[in-house]
Amino acid sequence: MGLLTNSPGRTRVKICGLKTPADVDAAVAAGVDAVGFVFYPPSPRSVTPNIAAALISRLPAGVDAVGLVVNATDAEFEAIRAAASITLWQFHGDESPEECQRLASGQPWMKAARVGAGFAFDDFSLQYRQANAFLLDALVEGYGGGGVPFDWSGIPQAWISANAPRVVLSGGLNVHNVGEAIARLHPCAVDVSSGVEISKGVKDHALMKQFIEAVRAADACTST
Repeated sequence: MGLLTNSPGRTRVKICGLKTPADVDAAVAAGVDAVGFVFYPPSPRSVTPNIAAALISRLPAGVDAVGLVVNATDAEFEAIRAAASITLWQFHGDESPEECQRLASGQPWMKAARVGAGFAFDDFSLQYRQANAFLLDALVEGYGGGGVPFDWSGIPQAWISANAPRVVLSGGLNVHNVGEAIARLHPCAVDVSSGVEISKGVKDHALMKQFIEAVRAADACTST
């Protein structure tokens, strides 16, 4: 059904930064809704378009293949699009709303917000109002959340209530805190990468399974 299918009582799960067939197969077996592929060479989780294409071929229908890009050039973006069957784009750099809309070219896309003290949520969602989703991540040096959480209490309740069907929560999530995140914020989806790794860029299949189980347990508690 994909990452952004809004199903009350069921939080969608994206696992990002997968690099091997075994990782993809384990994520699918665990019940993932989307798999993220990082097209940002400085990242230890980066893959080439051709490698991503081979990994995407293993995904069953209904599981989104998310392409994460950071300030990609037109040529870089088109090389990804030509090789890999991306179904959802994730813009994680300084892309303007116009750039996101143009590059996505009719496909669904989400914009990452780097949330720090005083982040202007209303301004962000107004500026990127054409996005299919807002991915909330922590503000750290460089790009990406660095696997650290941000202060969820800084998200205005009115904003989260109005935008929950489009909110993908990221930033330092793991088996131990994802339940609290879902109970407090009720996002459409959660996104994990370093929280299911044994070392940077190396996924732990047991942790992936446990993370999704924790999400389902939180959903069950929320719906009762």
